[in-house]
Parts: sequence; C-alpha cells; structure tokens
Amino acid sequence: MENFFKEYVDMWKRWSDFDGKSNVKDFWMAWLVNFIIILVFTSLGFAADFFTYIYGLYSLALIIPGWAIMIRRFHDTNRSGWYWLWSLIPFVGWIIVLIALIKPSE
Repeated sequence: MENFFKEYVDMWKRWSDFDGKSNVKDFWMAWLVNFIIILVFTSLGFAADFFTYIYGLYSLALIIPGWAIMIRRFHDTNRSGWYWLWSLIPFVGWIIVLIALIKPSE
C-alpha cells in the first residue's frame, strides 16, 4: 500500500517543479489517488454539505500540482509543456492530450 501513495506524495512534494520529467506510472498513479479522493468527497458531500466545501478546497489546491505533473509527463514524451493547450479544444483536444499522456517515455 505504501507504493500506491508514493507517486501521490511525490506529486505534492514536486508541486512547483515544471522542468523535470514524470513517467507513466508517476502520472497515472497520482491521478488514480486523486480520483479516489475526489470520489469520496463527492459521495460524502451528498450526506453533509461540509464535504462539498472540502472537495472544493481540495480541487483548488490540486490545480498547480496537477498542471506540474502533467507538464512533466509531456516533457517525458519529448513534448513542450505548452502541449496542455490542446485540451482547450473541445473533445478533440482532450483526445490529443490523453494520447500524449498514455504514450511510453522516450
């Protein structure tokens, strides 16, 4: 279980590192843990409004570390960090970004 959270903790430790690289496992394990945490807060939010506020704060806190790990992932596939701008194009842009994030390291 310790290895399951290693990438998640590493994402928070490297929250301001936009220059390095992150491999496929680093990115997707951190994403999986974030998804589980958000799912729990959302589910608890139906029971008590307090958890809806916690979810909102967590989501705001996740913006910069999320961008940082995504940009490091792009660097690992020999793409510019600005490649995330493709995600601004509805549907097609997200497919382009997803394919880039899935590709193995180069």
